[in-house]
Amino acid sequence: MKYKLLTTLFLACLILISCKDKSPAVVKTISEVKKPIEATLLYEIPSQLGEGAFWNYKTQEFYWIDIEGKQLHIYNPAKTHNRSFPTPSRIGTVVPQNDSIAIVALEDGIYTMNTNTGFVSLLSDVESEMTINRFNDGKCDPNGNLWVGSMNLKQEAATGSVYKVSENGESIKMIDSVTISNGIVWTGDASTMYYIDTPTGKIQAFDYDTETATISNERTAVIVDPKDGFPDGMTIDENDNLWVGLWNGNAVGNYNPKTGELIQKISVPAHNVTACAFGGEQLDKLYITTASIDMTPEEKEQYPLAGLLFIADVGVKGVPGNLFGTTANE
Repeated sequence: MKYKLLTTLFLACLILISCKDKSPAVVKTISEVKKPIEATLLYEIPSQLGEGAFWNYKTQEFYWIDIEGKQLHIYNPAKTHNRSFPTPSRIGTVVPQNDSIAIVALEDGIYTMNTNTGFVSLLSDVESEMTINRFNDGKCDPNGNLWVGSMNLKQEAATGSVYKVSENGESIKMIDSVTISNGIVWTGDASTMYYIDTPTGKIQAFDYDTETATISNERTAVIVDPKDGFPDGMTIDENDNLWVGLWNGNAVGNYNPKTGELIQKISVPAHNVTACAFGGEQLDKLYITTASIDMTPEEKEQYPLAGLLFIADVGVKGVPGNLFGTTANE
């Protein structure tokens, strides 16, 4: 997102955390966890800021985006073919609704996109007047609502928010005072939502009420060790453990949100790892997006595959991602 001022913001947030946040969380270093698994190259299509990892279990396709390249991508692993659709402005996230419609968050609002023609239509103009922000990551809750967050373009102020967007386009602010809104997931029993505002270096937990699609009881589940990078996009597995792209971390981190423990790392040959999603027929493959921006010349030389797609066998299965407008398990 990316993060020219992130280190300064992160240090400031650590000071605030030490003073205000008394929530229990455990920080583990990589020396205390398992030997890293290696991710391998999946598909060689360059991206500046690959993001938005989502597996459409109904079509068996992997949806992802290039934010700065202004592209929506749909990769079919059975055909080893990628379809690309240009967007009129930077695209922050994508969630499919069915096999021909996807919901995309663009800079000035939430849109539907026809994935046969590329035609976009406005669903919600929420934050269209907030020119200091743009939309970033988002996913759907178990009731089929899109939860999508905005971020400060200069990455230096908490001007962003998280909105819940319904199928008819109604948009309600659910979280405010966000700097870089990122990963968001729900547990298998739909009782807990986990959320990342990247500069805080934390993964927050909320109680989620399926009857009202609201959240309460915010607390800290994980504090990411700054040595491991900055938490970015996130997915969840069948055991309700979290898998988090680590910006500046060359890896995906696997965390137990009940203890705060870093269970293991998936090593990725890219400096800035942005998002991940479980895919494949058995949901046992971890698809990983990366970025090629915000790297030094030395880092570019060390990580020539940065910005490409990767995949890893991690020995655990994921859960089906919630589609827009569809109740989980429908």
